[in-house]
Amino acid sequence: MEPKLVILTLFLLVCSTVKADGYIRPPPRETLHFPWSPKPSSHPQQVHISLAGDKHMRVSWVTDDKSAPSIVHYGTSPGRYSLMNQGESTSYSYIFYSSGRIHHTVIGPLEPNTVYYYQCGGQGPEFQFKTPPAEFPITFAVAGDLGQTGWTKSTLDHIDQCRYDMHLLPGDLSYADYMQWRWDTFGELVQPLASARPWMVTQGNHERESIPIFKDGFVSYNSRWKMPYEESGSNSNLYYSFEVAGAHVIMLGSYADHDEYSDQYHWLQADLAKVDRKKTPWLLVLFHVPWYNSNEAHQGEGDSMMETMEPLLYAANVDIVLAGHVHAYERSERVNKGNSDPCGAVHITIGDGGNREGLAHKFKEPQPRWSVFREASFGHGELKIVNSTHAYWSWHRNDDDEPVRSDQVWITSLVSSGCIAEKSNGLRKFLMEP
Repeated sequence: MEPKLVILTLFLLVCSTVKADGYIRPPPRETLHFPWSPKPSSHPQQVHISLAGDKHMRVSWVTDDKSAPSIVHYGTSPGRYSLMNQGESTSYSYIFYSSGRIHHTVIGPLEPNTVYYYQCGGQGPEFQFKTPPAEFPITFAVAGDLGQTGWTKSTLDHIDQCRYDMHLLPGDLSYADYMQWRWDTFGELVQPLASARPWMVTQGNHERESIPIFKDGFVSYNSRWKMPYEESGSNSNLYYSFEVAGAHVIMLGSYADHDEYSDQYHWLQADLAKVDRKKTPWLLVLFHVPWYNSNEAHQGEGDSMMETMEPLLYAANVDIVLAGHVHAYERSERVNKGNSDPCGAVHITIGDGGNREGLAHKFKEPQPRWSVFREASFGHGELKIVNSTHAYWSWHRNDDDEPVRSDQVWITSLVSSGCIAEKSNGLRKFLMEP
């Protein structure tokens, strides 16, 4: 290997392993190996889907053939495609790496709760997905900090066993950490699930991959995992919102500017002000770095975002906040400003999807009063919103069978609690003030 390449590799490894908070990770877990499997250059790879506005779905995939068309044929019967849409494509380079052609094609309008069959690029295998329902009940699978280890595979296998409509991922997808080919192997790893149900994701610290002077952050993430930011009025793929079956879901960027003068802050104000709780009685928020965290790992990293944005979420009566980053599970009571509050949000840390850095075993003692349940184990969560007033949350430890619920709780919406009426005076002014 040439000296310059050796120095660059060492630099990238240091960038990906040094932790600003000084936290020393437990031993890493087994990393999956992906044997090379040659495919035709126009063969669709890394297929995944995501919502793209009302009644539309974005289909994304990669081809080695730079001239392959960005078309999707689809229909409601196997092998019979009565509909077709043309999309767009992009690519990027990263030091010595050049990506394949990355295709994004929006299809629709689609019927809710319906199975569609589709083919990418006019050739290759047939895929199928099921659209989410238009009304309750709806079930979300939730797992953050996935990576590509044996634990990741176990998490995905468990999620595949549950009956869910959509996957929510609060950051840290591939753990590529500058090694761009890991984005490709991650895409292949999650394809069986991500091509069949929409995956709605936001960025984590492992997506940044910035090299000062040479490369801005998030180029790989933004190129590969395009989310409906334009459809929700955002000017950045790092934060956006969408609505599905009576829930308004907001995906925020822990690593995008979030002070009160930032574009993200003003977008959040406007987005919250537009929420109609009669149409979407449940309001969910996801971001990467948790605000409520009793683990010794990553203490205080979310404080600045919490100070700026928690008043907005509280005023808007956000029901549930889901975060990752800490490689353990924790669930809070309804909380606001560090104290239990019946009109605050339930905060759940679910950064235990299977990453290679290991678990965060050390929790702070004594356990805070707002912390209800915490455990350093790999697993995933399931949120079933039953109706406008009740949702059932469960956490499933990988060490157990998927049907085993290691933690579970019924959550009553703030719509039905009286909190919204109490805080309604001046709410719109607070959310929209400059």
